Amino acid sequence: MKFIKLDLLTLLISLFLFASCENSSTIGLEVDPSIAVQGALVDTVTINSRTVVEDITSTTSSARFPMGFLKDPIFGTTESSLAMTVNLPPGDAYSFGTTPVIDSAILVLKYGGQFYGDSTATYSIDVHQLDANISRETSFLSNRNWSYSSTLVGNKTGKIKPSTAYKVSDIVTGKPDTLRTVSPQIRIPLDNSFIQNSILNTSAEDLKFNANFTRYFRGLHVQINKTNSTGNGGIMFFDFGSAASSLVLYYKKANSTTGLKDTVSIDFPIAANTNPVAATIKHDYTGTQIATQLANPNTQFPVTYLQPLSGVRNKISFPYLSKFAASAGKIVVNKAELVIDISAGSDAIPFNAAPRLALYRYDIAEKRQNLPDNNAGSPTSNADPRYTGTFGGYYNVLTKQYVFNVSGYIQDLLDGKTTDYGTFLAATPSTEFEIVPSIATAARAVLGAYKKNPVAGDNVMKLNIYYTKIN
Repeated sequence: MKFIKLDLLTLLISLFLFASCENSSTIGLEVDPSIAVQGALVDTVTINSRTVVEDITSTTSSARFPMGFLKDPIFGTTESSLAMTVNLPPGDAYSFGTTPVIDSAILVLKYGGQFYGDSTATYSIDVHQLDANISRETSFLSNRNWSYSSTLVGNKTGKIKPSTAYKVSDIVTGKPDTLRTVSPQIRIPLDNSFIQNSILNTSAEDLKFNANFTRYFRGLHVQINKTNSTGNGGIMFFDFGSAASSLVLYYKKANSTTGLKDTVSIDFPIAANTNPVAATIKHDYTGTQIATQLANPNTQFPVTYLQPLSGVRNKISFPYLSKFAASAGKIVVNKAELVIDISAGSDAIPFNAAPRLALYRYDIAEKRQNLPDNNAGSPTSNADPRYTGTFGGYYNVLTKQYVFNVSGYIQDLLDGKTTDYGTFLAATPSTEFEIVPSIATAARAVLGAYKKNPVAGDNVMKLNIYYTKIN
C-alpha cells in the first residue's frame, strides 16, 4: 500500500510538471497582476464615423508653412501657395551706398523639417510680386487668395532636397569669401532688373522704416508651376520662425575711400513673428470617394478619411453607449481604448499614413476641447487628475493601428457628467498635438469603420471597455 501511494504521488507530480511545460512560448511572459487590466471586457459598442469637411483656419501662426502641389490617387489634388512679407534688415534705416548695382538676388526658404509626397519628382517654383501689402491685413484664412502681378520675377526648377544641408559662400570685404554649411533650404534666383528697380533704386524714405518698405515693396508670392513640374508632386514645408528665410541681395557699391567697387551682401528677413506669412490651400475631391461621402453625410461607409491642411476630419459618436450603461448598471471603467485600423493598402509609398492623430471633443459652444485623458492643463486652467501623459494616437507601423486611451472620457459619458456634443479625429503633426485644424503636416489617413461582426483581416474601428461592476 505504501508503494501504491508513492506511485500515485509520482504520477500527480509528473502531470503537474507536464501541464506547466505544455506551452513553452508562455514561459516568462506571465502578466504582472499589479499592472494587468482587471474586470469584464466589452468590445461591441457601436461607433458611428463620418467624413466631414475640416474648418478653414488662420495660417499665420503655424510651426511650418506648406507649399506645393500633390496628386493623390485617393484624396485628389491638394495645392498650397505662400504670400510673404519681406522686411528691412534689422537696425536703423538701410542704405545701399553710392551707385549700387545688383549682382544677384536669391530668395532663401529654409525647409521646416517635413515633406510629404514624391521627393524624386521635378518641381518648378514660380515667384511673383504681391499686388498688396499684406502686413496691413487682419485676416489670413486658409482659403483666402492673394493677388499678385502676372510678371514672373523668379523661378527654380529641379529636384528638391528637404533634408540635405547646403553650402554657401559668405562675402568678406577685402578678404577671400568663406564657405559655410547651412540648414536645408531652397534657393530661388530672382530677376536682377526687378530687384534693381524695386529695391536698390528706391528712395531713402522707403528704406527708413520697415513699415515704409513693406508698404512700398509689398512682398512676394510663391507657388508651384504645375505645367513645368512632373510626377505626383508633394507638399514641402518652410520655416519662417527664424532668420534663416530671407531675400539675400549681393550687390556692388563704390568704396568711399578707394573708389573701387566693393561686393557686399545683405539679408532682408522673412519672419512670421515680424510680419505676416500666409498660405492659400485648395483641395479638389472631384471623382473621389471623399466627395461621395461628403454628399451622403448620413451613411456609414466601411472607411473614412482624414486629411490635414483644412481638408477632412472624422466625426465619431457612440449612439448606444447609454443603453450599455443602463444594462450594465453602475460600473467603474478600468481602461477604455479606441482602436483604429487603417484601411489596407492606403499607405503605399509615398502616401504614408499620418504618423499621429488628434482626438478631441466639442463643448456646448462647439469650441474644441481636449478629452480629460489628454487635459494637461494650461496657464488658466488646471489639469484633469486623470491625465497621465499616455493618451496615444501615434501610428504603429507593425499593427497598422492608432490607439487612444479614453478611460476618463468614457467614464464621464457613462456617468452623464459629459454630453457628447461632437467627438472628432484629425491628422496632426508627429511633433505637435493640435486640436485646431493643422497646416503643419500633409500626411493623411484612411481609417477602418465599426463592424458588428468583424472577421480576421477586417480593418475596423472599435472601443474596448474594461470595467468592474459595483453595487
